[in-house]
Amino acid sequence: MTQPPKGTGPAGRRARRPYGVKAAPYGFLLPAAALFALFFALPIGYALWLSFHKVEIKGLGLGKGAKSEVWAGLENYTSALTDSELAASALRVLGYGAVVVPVMLGLALFFALLLDSERVRARSFARLAIFLPYAVPGVIAAVLWGFLYLPDVSPFHYVLGQLGLPQPDLMDGGPLYLAMSNIAVWGGTGFNMIVIYTALRSLPTEVYEAAKLDGCSELQIALRIKIPMVVPSLVLTFFFSIIATLQVFNEPMTLKPLTNGIPSTWSPLMKVYNDAFTGGNIHAASATAVVLALATFVLSFALLRISNRRTTQGASR
Repeated sequence: MTQPPKGTGPAGRRARRPYGVKAAPYGFLLPAAALFALFFALPIGYALWLSFHKVEIKGLGLGKGAKSEVWAGLENYTSALTDSELAASALRVLGYGAVVVPVMLGLALFFALLLDSERVRARSFARLAIFLPYAVPGVIAAVLWGFLYLPDVSPFHYVLGQLGLPQPDLMDGGPLYLAMSNIAVWGGTGFNMIVIYTALRSLPTEVYEAAKLDGCSELQIALRIKIPMVVPSLVLTFFFSIIATLQVFNEPMTLKPLTNGIPSTWSPLMKVYNDAFTGGNIHAASATAVVLALATFVLSFALLRISNRRTTQGASR
């Protein structure tokens, strides 16, 4: 009696997965991949292509073929890196970030620690009230605060005038930084607070109970246990805040029609918008956008490496 070939019987037959089962994961990923390519990768590639080209005008620029798109090499990047307006806008954003980031993260940490305390009542309502400003779109928040800042319509100026107190103009000069920083802090504190608060709620309660048995107060527990254990969340919110600060656009662009103290190139993104849609030089604007993206990536990567190095050194000790 002949034996069937090895591997072809019921016991030796190899289980073969249907082709449809193998392709199923890729089918689920296809919509997300298509959206990523269409709305993320393709615009980035097109911006890179534009940044290496420029418009060449022949003669008076009239008639068919008078304007043509030619290869520019690094010309647009050289102009962007030597642009004094871009450097000035970057310095303004750095000053703006020096106010926004520490104040916003400090308030977020304070509120998170406060909500994590056992003595706080109406915790759910307080958490919702602090987070609610983040749900307001940035443009709407800037419009609301802009009218509160205007001396002619601001109720704050009216109350100060009735009390005989000085009425500062928050839409001009140095107070303008504080005015725009207040909008960012008001809108971003709630999100960062939720991130830190979630990290606090995930900590084991046995640690707190052991600290209380050792005689630690609430303040000592917060300073010596809670804050060191949520450092990764603080680093994460710090990176988010830095990136959001470098990309500030809504607040100055919305407040610009309300005051003469905000130039059209107040922030780097406003400079890109002005070059592309007001000046009509979309190639230079693309090069500036690429430079900003690279600067954001390099800064975030450097801060992340420094943070990881310190965390590793602290763990080794």
